[in-house]
Amino acid sequence: MLLKDKRAVVTGASSGIGRAIALALATAGADVVVNYRQSAARAAQVVAEIEQLGRRAWAVPADVAQAADVTRLVETAWQTMGAVSVWVNNAGADIITQPHRQRPAADRLAQVLDVDVRGTVLCSWAVGQRMQQAGSGVILNIGWDKAWLGMAGETAELFAVAKGAVMAFTKSLARTLAPQVRVNCLAPGWVQTAWGETASSPWQERVIGETPLGRWGQPEDIAKAAVFLCSDEAAFITGQILNVNGGVV
Repeated sequence: MLLKDKRAVVTGASSGIGRAIALALATAGADVVVNYRQSAARAAQVVAEIEQLGRRAWAVPADVAQAADVTRLVETAWQTMGAVSVWVNNAGADIITQPHRQRPAADRLAQVLDVDVRGTVLCSWAVGQRMQQAGSGVILNIGWDKAWLGMAGETAELFAVAKGAVMAFTKSLARTLAPQVRVNCLAPGWVQTAWGETASSPWQERVIGETPLGRWGQPEDIAKAAVFLCSDEAAFITGQILNVNGGVV
C-alpha cells in the first residue's frame, strides 16, 4: 500500500475527480478528510465508501474561497487526524454545467478565481507552513492540460486564467517549501465528469477524435496519478506538472 497510514485531505471531494482521488488514497492506505462546500449527503457517501475500505474518514464542510473556512478546515484536519501528510487542492468552481454556464462572464471569472486560485493559494499557505514545521508533506494541485497550448472560447479562456495560475503557483511554491515539502500538479485533459457525461454527440466525437488513446479520461485515471505523486515512489519529484490526458497535449 503506497500510502499506508498516511493522513490526507482532499478538497472538493464529494463528487467527480475529488471523490475518485479520495477513494484512491484510501485504497492505497490513507485516512481521508473529505471536504465539501454544499453536498453533505454526497460527502457522507464518500466517507461511507472509504470506511468500507477499512480506513478512517471524516466529512468537513468548508468554502476554500473563504479565509476563515480554510483556517477552520486546516485546524479541524490536524486536530482530527494529527499531522496531515497529504493535501490535495481539488476544489474547483462549476462554470460549465447548466445553469452556471449562462451566468455573465465576469461573474464566472470571479467565481473561478475565488475557488480555483484563491482557494488553492490559501490552503497551500496554511498547510505548507505546518508541513514544513513537521519536516515532511505533499501538496498536490489540479491544473488543466489546455493551459499549456490554449483553446478557443470564453469558457476555455476562463479556465486558462485560473488553471494557468495554479500551475505557475505550483512551481514557485515547490521552491518555497523545499526540501521538506513536495508540491506537484496534475493537468487533466478531457475527463468524463458531470459535463462530459451529458456532452452532445459532436463533442463526444471531438474528444475521442483528438485524443491519441481514443477515449475520454475517467476520474479514476486522474486518481491513480494522484496516488503516485503523493507516495514515496515520487520522492524525487517536485515542482512538476503531469499531464493526464491520453496524449492530447
